Amino acid sequence: MRRKLRTAVFTLALGLVLAGCGRQQAGSDGPATGAGATATTTSGSTEKPVSTMDMQGAAERADSMLDLTLKAIEPSVQWAHGPTTTGSCDVTRRRTVMTIVAPERRQEFLDRVTEFWRDSDYRIKAVNKDEEFPAVYAQAEGFGISVSVRGGGQVFFEADSPCVRASKVADSTSKPNGPAYEGVYPLPRPDVKSPYWSAGAS
Repeated sequence: MRRKLRTAVFTLALGLVLAGCGRQQAGSDGPATGAGATATTTSGSTEKPVSTMDMQGAAERADSMLDLTLKAIEPSVQWAHGPTTTGSCDVTRRRTVMTIVAPERRQEFLDRVTEFWRDSDYRIKAVNKDEEFPAVYAQAEGFGISVSVRGGGQVFFEADSPCVRASKVADSTSKPNGPAYEGVYPLPRPDVKSPYWSAGAS
């Protein structure tokens, strides 16, 4: 009787282990997530997975994320390129908004950006609701992206890549919708008035 009981317990335990392995195997065939996943843009096109990307490719994807975000803002705002910075295996692209965003409009501006990111399946990591310097930080496929209000009420966007294969990084090919300010750093304070975003600004 004891031998039969031990045999039954061993058989049950073995069955549970095999079932667990089956679940793990099934999970490995499921949708890819994380840094090695294939990213799908809001337009439905499929891009290279991060695991096969170099720094130039990462810079181009960061540009795409920023381009789509800025195009989603209505009414549109004028922007210029900020400096690109690189590490040993990562890259950061920056955009500076040259349109004046009135204090009364700042939170609405960030809310619209946040809504677009949520609709694009970005994960909102943190929100700073400071009245003067609010900010939102999000992430998608290992890339970080943020919008923040800083000195003079100027709005800044940044997109940071994960660690990828080292390579040279060329200047962005995205065309600003206003003066390029080539060779100018830091950029001037916002000076473009918008009937909507600048309403009430002094």
